[in-house]
Amino acid sequence: MSTAVKNGGRHALPASPVRNQLRVCLLSIKYNIMREMVNKVTFLTNICFMTLNNASFLVQWVILFRLKDDIGGYTLKEIMLLWGLCASSYGLSHILFARVFMLPELIINGKLDAYLVLPKNVLLGVMTSATTTSAIGDLAYGLIAACLSGFQVKRLFLFCFFTVTGTFIITAFALLLGSLSFWLVRMEIFGEQMLNVVISFATYPDGIFKGAVKALLYFAIPTGMMVYLPVHLITDFDLRGVLVVSGYAVLLSAAAVAVFYKGLRKYSSGNLMGARV
Repeated sequence: MSTAVKNGGRHALPASPVRNQLRVCLLSIKYNIMREMVNKVTFLTNICFMTLNNASFLVQWVILFRLKDDIGGYTLKEIMLLWGLCASSYGLSHILFARVFMLPELIINGKLDAYLVLPKNVLLGVMTSATTTSAIGDLAYGLIAACLSGFQVKRLFLFCFFTVTGTFIITAFALLLGSLSFWLVRMEIFGEQMLNVVISFATYPDGIFKGAVKALLYFAIPTGMMVYLPVHLITDFDLRGVLVVSGYAVLLSAAAVAVFYKGLRKYSSGNLMGARV
């Protein structure tokens, strides 16, 4: 007999476990943001100041481009696109998955206990359990910078697409580094420094880097796939490049998830008597 239930002339299928997990995660993100909005003045101030903070860094590039037409093969519009993509990817990752950047602390202090007792997926529960208010300013700044760099519907669509891939890449990299805390102590320091390296390099044109450094930025450090290649693809579209970036995001995410769950089997409870509501 079919599992469909006839209701009002429609067949309602039972929700799948995946759909339930996604629904719970979306609700978690929604309520995280709503909690941050309780104090609306602080909420809006954080967003505005982060947007202005990002914009202030472009002043140095405006001055440099008055002295030289291009830097590393980039014009001012491409620099704005680079900064915009970096900010939007970083911002969206911290809006949706802020807790993954705090994973080493959860592991070292035994704070994963509260997530192990929940009926939802452990990793998704951890990743979506917090948000960073100021990251909304990063995302807003990124979209504004993308529009100012030369507004076209196609370019904006590609920018949004690569913001999503960039979000998965930076989140997966943070998850991968954070998961090493299951085996190694003090990994939070190394992980934080590596994430800072990714973001720092992402604000400079790849044309100024040569040889081994440039190879590292594309193969060992995900800056190349997160922002450099996407910027080139937005300005000069190539379907093969889009597939490369997409494939890289999927593979890195899969590797990070696999490492997390392998490490979770080694996790020792902190015997904490706390639970998340």
